[in-house]
Amino acid sequence: MIPYRPYSEFLRDRYGEKVYKLPVNIPCSCPNRDGTRGFGGCIFCGESGSGYELRDESETVTGQLSENADYIGKRYKAKKFIAYFQSFSNTWLADEDFERYLTEAAAFPGVVGISVSTRPDCLNDEKLAFMKRLQESGTDVTVELGLQSSNDRTLQILNRCHTAAEYESAAYEVRAAGLDLCTHLITDLPWDSDEDVLKAAGMVNRFGGHVKCHSLYIEKGTALAQMYEKGEVSLLTAEDFQRRTIALLAALRPDIVIDRLVGRIPEENCIAANWNSSWWKIRDDLVAEMERSGLVQGSACDGGCGQKFML
Repeated sequence: MIPYRPYSEFLRDRYGEKVYKLPVNIPCSCPNRDGTRGFGGCIFCGESGSGYELRDESETVTGQLSENADYIGKRYKAKKFIAYFQSFSNTWLADEDFERYLTEAAAFPGVVGISVSTRPDCLNDEKLAFMKRLQESGTDVTVELGLQSSNDRTLQILNRCHTAAEYESAAYEVRAAGLDLCTHLITDLPWDSDEDVLKAAGMVNRFGGHVKCHSLYIEKGTALAQMYEKGEVSLLTAEDFQRRTIALLAALRPDIVIDRLVGRIPEENCIAANWNSSWWKIRDDLVAEMERSGLVQGSACDGGCGQKFML
């Protein structure tokens, strides 16, 4: 038995069969890239954002979904899909464009849900209201918010240009709109302490939903790569990542869905990633250590796991 609640299990429970995410690429940016709140973007983020298997943004949403669904459908005999607006901040564009892209995705055959990746400072009332209407019409909507760290000093170093409090405000608005929430965390940030990871767990517990864990990798051409090559930053060890991620899982409410445990990047795009190991081996070793230690998700909740979200 897997010692945490995996995303695949959640999808089977929700839709009665396997569901696959189809990445969608639209023309958008981030406020810490375009000068609104900063320049250069996050220090770990490359020119393509977080997506490495994306089609060209000039293609229509329907065209991208069609190509990806054809491939995934034939390979895995998949019939149901989630349209995943993945790279950069997908709410950082005009309201009418945002609505048009999501409406087109929701109309694609087999799409049962939409995931929208964005930042805590890129949501407004109009977009939240539209996503609420879309969900009420029968298409599940998940907003994926990048928190990365609960420590504001770390967020400054990362050039996130938002605070942990802004995440909490955005998470509240997402949940108040009746939408699902997925929080992104990098559990092995060298500027964070173990206590920062546990604090992040407490923030996630308040709002619930899903979590995506990432390991910190160094992509070529990024500000982080320059820092690494100058000796200004050192990556934590695989053991540190495992220990912190296990501590996070043990501190999370058992109902929270774990969408991912470790990030990955194509070898040709990176300088250092995942300690030259495969993502699945890192995951399997982590699971084995949890089993050896007798830990499961929620083991360290102390009967409450913090205050849950309430309107």
